Amino acid sequence: MSASTPEEKPAPSSKPGVLSLAIKEKAALYASYMPFVKNGGLFIPTNKSFKIGDEVFMLLSLLDDPTKLKVVGHVIWITPVTQGNRPQGIGVQFSEKDGGQEARNKIEGLLGGALKSGKPTYTM
Repeated sequence: MSASTPEEKPAPSSKPGVLSLAIKEKAALYASYMPFVKNGGLFIPTNKSFKIGDEVFMLLSLLDDPTKLKVVGHVIWITPVTQGNRPQGIGVQFSEKDGGQEARNKIEGLLGGALKSGKPTYTM
């Protein structure tokens, strides 16, 4: 049996996970956004394994905007299995830099008054 090539080895835990997320509807963006988290954050449905504190690199496509936002964040909570209407996934807090502020401003601009809605989200 031959030795593993670098591509076959699992990524070290210090290397950030890369998640690509396309949110095409305002309702889905509202359900995913976490305005109550310092610097903002997103709930990302995924069945990949993460730990609290893991660094995550996100490529976000929002609504009809063709520009992908590059954002660094950290996992702040995990929903291990689907619970009621809440899907399995992770909550990611945006970094203060590395695209986090830009993503927060863009999302809050897109959501506008919907942020004050009492509708349930994926997180609360």
